[in-house]
Amino acid sequence: MQAHEIAEKIRNAGVVGSGGAGFPTYVKFSSKADIFLVNGAECEPMLKVDQQLMAKYPELLIRGIELGMTATGATEGVICLKEKYKEAIAALTPLLNDHIRIHILKDVYPAGDEVITIWMATGRRVPPGAIPISIGVVVNNPLTLINVARAVDEGMPVITRTLTISGAVHKPLTVTVPIGTSMAQVLAMAGGPTIANPAYLNGGPMMGKLFDDINAPVTKTTGGLLVFPADHILIKRRTISLEHVIKVAKATCDQCSLCTDLCPRHFIGHELPPHLIVRSVIYDDTNKPSTLLSALTCSECAICEAYACPVDISPMRLNVAIKEKLRAESARYEGELYPADPMAEHRLIPSTQLVGRIAVRPYVLDAPLIEDGWEPDSVTLPLSQHIGTPAKPIVSVGDRVRSGQLIATVSPDDLGVPLHASINGHVTAVTAHAISIST
Repeated sequence: MQAHEIAEKIRNAGVVGSGGAGFPTYVKFSSKADIFLVNGAECEPMLKVDQQLMAKYPELLIRGIELGMTATGATEGVICLKEKYKEAIAALTPLLNDHIRIHILKDVYPAGDEVITIWMATGRRVPPGAIPISIGVVVNNPLTLINVARAVDEGMPVITRTLTISGAVHKPLTVTVPIGTSMAQVLAMAGGPTIANPAYLNGGPMMGKLFDDINAPVTKTTGGLLVFPADHILIKRRTISLEHVIKVAKATCDQCSLCTDLCPRHFIGHELPPHLIVRSVIYDDTNKPSTLLSALTCSECAICEAYACPVDISPMRLNVAIKEKLRAESARYEGELYPADPMAEHRLIPSTQLVGRIAVRPYVLDAPLIEDGWEPDSVTLPLSQHIGTPAKPIVSVGDRVRSGQLIATVSPDDLGVPLHASINGHVTAVTAHAISIST
């Protein structure tokens, strides 16, 4: 199969990155690279998706890698995972060949930041403001590649999502459900909350986003639904105002620079200095313009606020606000790649220490994978589940659709992927933002 044929099948199936950003996968498969890397680190505590999928579907993962290497011309495939994922390693090892190898990552955070994953596995460093392909590397996560294999070999579109439901729930588990299923329904699958004042994170405890609407739909990029008490430190950090963050910074920051010392992007050679960004904000000290611009390179890993700062300042929240302003102005960061800190590998955060620091140790529980074909009686499918142009509906209210049927498309010239029905039923609503289907 030719590279363009692989990329076309992937696009037609609606495959996007399952790691969170949702970048259309066909674009990566249209690149040319030396190394095709699988990011199976899953370094967010409590999430159990990729490690279990690698163990259950090793053949599909290897097939996805082979297709990726064919499409990109890569001569080396590297599966990055942690030693503790023993079932995945045992399943994958017999399937390896001379061109595909396993790289064991340290059990540290944020080993799953693709820039850090590349550095740990290959020694290559992505320059600030650049993307992995600039150094000849393409990165995908396991679920993405499993979807690729199914799309190319079986013509199967992406209509399901695997996610972990954990935290303060009766029965932590990892499930595969149709896209568009409400979060409330997957929460019910886990037995519901065990507490009276639940708050919810979409994603992991470090980078997950707080959300209030438990009826929001599962999308192609939903990796987890975590439940915590509303007064948990992780929830409090996400609910305090930016004005309060600035007030605390002005009152307590003594420029100790621990946030910069432990910033993963900084210690591998990026300029990004969180403590200087804080200084720039609280003292209006912008004598070096690139300091503020470097906020654009922040990965929002949350180490600076959740682990490094001894006085509960959030440099990350300041970075996020600065990024929003700079992006609105179409600003770009262009800076050089400095030598890596000689202590870089020792500044990564051991996972065992992280779970204690962010107070989630009681919630780091087994969440076994369950794939029993369960389906809801209705779904709501957002037209935008990825970076790029939203899909445009081609169905109307009352239309009968079947699972896997194309219901929204994108122009060939646009960055985007089509959308497919995730259950059999009839269309009950078509809006500017979503399509609803009921059985």
